[in-house]
Amino acid sequence: MERFKEIQRRAASRHGGARALEAHLPKARSANALRRTPDHRYLSGMTRAIFQAGFVWRIVEAKWSGFEEAFGEFDPGAVARLSEKRLQLLARDTRIIRNPQKIRAVRDNASFLVALREEHGSASRFFASWPVEDIVGLWDVLKLRGSRLGGTSGQFFLRRLGKDTPILTRDVVQALREQGVIEQKSPTSKQALRSIQEAFNTWRGESGRSLCEISRILSCSVGD
Repeated sequence: MERFKEIQRRAASRHGGARALEAHLPKARSANALRRTPDHRYLSGMTRAIFQAGFVWRIVEAKWSGFEEAFGEFDPGAVARLSEKRLQLLARDTRIIRNPQKIRAVRDNASFLVALREEHGSASRFFASWPVEDIVGLWDVLKLRGSRLGGTSGQFFLRRLGKDTPILTRDVVQALREQGVIEQKSPTSKQALRSIQEAFNTWRGESGRSLCEISRILSCSVGD
């Protein structure tokens, strides 16, 4: 595994220099900012992530105001109480993308957020306090307790909300394989994810950069 400064040097050389690379990097939000974010924004973010999965993102974006209206601004308590009849009506609602399974997942995720609120005072407090040194553990929580939030869907949700996280895109996975961190093209085992966490923790300690910055730099370090 290379020192991170070498990976960053290569990424900069492939993307117009250090200044251009820096401008391309995402930024994580502080724990305080995440804690102040209302729980309904977390449900909105989850919903956007699951509808974008396997779909054309620009169509989801174009319909997003309709999603906000149809789901009552994503109040978790209200969405968790949606009846089966209401779910059936939403599956015919032209304001949104009419995917019954994903619509049902919105209600399931609302229930998940309500449970987090009961356990931690608010869902936002739970996400804000989770340590980035074990971000793959948070991915696992989303997979096990959320609905349709496994894989990169959960990662994209966290990134959009500003929680510091890598995203295991194809380029990031390729970079991790080239660094000898993992062997698999689809790293889903607990051992592979632990290896990824350890590598990111090492590079974070070396560089002082956030996980999301490291992730983007890795993706920029591979390819032609």
